[in-house]
Amino acid sequence: MKKYMKKLSFLFALIGCTAVAQINDSKFTSIESKVVQWRHEIHQNPELSNREFNTAKKVAAHLEALGIEVSTGIAYTGVVGVLKGNKPGKVVALRADMDGLPVTERNSLPYKSQATSIFNNQQTGVMHACGHDTHVAILMGVAEILAENRDFAGTVKFIFQPAEEGPPAGEKGGALLMVQEGVLKNPDVDAIFGLHISSETPVGHINYKTKGIMAAADAYKIVVGGKQSHGSTPWKSVDPIMISSQIINGIQTIISRNSELTKEGAVVSVGAIHAGIRFNIIPESAEMIGTIRTLDEDMQNIIHERLYTMVPQIAAAYGGTATITIDKTAALTYNDEVLTQMMVPTLERTLGASNVHLIKAITGAEDFSYFQQKVPGLYFFLGGMDPAMNPADAPSHHTPDFVVQDEGMIHGVKVMVNLTLDYLNQ
Repeated sequence: MKKYMKKLSFLFALIGCTAVAQINDSKFTSIESKVVQWRHEIHQNPELSNREFNTAKKVAAHLEALGIEVSTGIAYTGVVGVLKGNKPGKVVALRADMDGLPVTERNSLPYKSQATSIFNNQQTGVMHACGHDTHVAILMGVAEILAENRDFAGTVKFIFQPAEEGPPAGEKGGALLMVQEGVLKNPDVDAIFGLHISSETPVGHINYKTKGIMAAADAYKIVVGGKQSHGSTPWKSVDPIMISSQIINGIQTIISRNSELTKEGAVVSVGAIHAGIRFNIIPESAEMIGTIRTLDEDMQNIIHERLYTMVPQIAAAYGGTATITIDKTAALTYNDEVLTQMMVPTLERTLGASNVHLIKAITGAEDFSYFQQKVPGLYFFLGGMDPAMNPADAPSHHTPDFVVQDEGMIHGVKVMVNLTLDYLNQ
């Protein structure tokens, strides 16, 4: 098998050299300023999940102007473009996510977002604090280059996806809904590629991993019931805040005592807790929400079982009640082993072998995983950090200070174009 994979990788490297000759380097240079401008415009006008109306219009208009067949309104605001090459062949899909986050931007960029919205009944700023603006701009650039150079065998499907960060409460959305609505059909997709900009990886570098690269993510909600009383007489209460604190401490032992951490990593975190309304009233109830991250399905099942058992029993020990619900929000992001090894030579040829790094899995999550459950997929991280910066000092994703460099995007365009052509022209 190893000899077969080595031979196959070598053949792909040779094939890739032929494919890249179709695109003159000057084309990438000439489109870079357009990609940067698109990114700035999208960054300055972010939209929350399932509300990407103007972003979708911008994408659809661009694809239509290129003569690409366009479908809109998929999974609410999703846009899909289909581009046929000059010869029949396989179908490859390329995906970019479009939604911003309920984060108030705190940097001094000239294209800083001033947008605001209501999220979970709270006023908030809106920001592309995870780099989805760069993903959209990169894929718009890829679409333009390929539309002007159609001498390839097969079809390219451009998937601009809403709600990667999760749909609003009570709504469906994201990659799962797109799959359910048939985005991988008609024409049927043979393989899919996706990237994520990284604020902690230097520009010009790529990180990847075969098999599981990002964790499965579950969202949980715990509702604790107690008995209300005056704050001066806690003995008359069943204090749901105190019970909540015991639950929080207790569930951490699931990781330290019930999870086989030499097998894979796992995380249980509390993201928010809400209870009470006044300083001198012990409330009747409390609610907390959080996330579970796992890289192994058996470990995921064990953690779920322990939570369902432990949470109500801890509450009962203090005279209260507690219920827990767990929703699976993203599956394990799993890079197909054969596809990944076939395409690594393309990554190395595009950015240089020394700039392409094999990494360990991370506990972040991606709903790109739902595409990969249906067809072979490759997902990787693209450098967006100033090379002069220490990664430890780089603002992380989902924070007000998040920033990535414009210079990283043209590398994303080149990589996605080359992956597409090398795959289709094999």
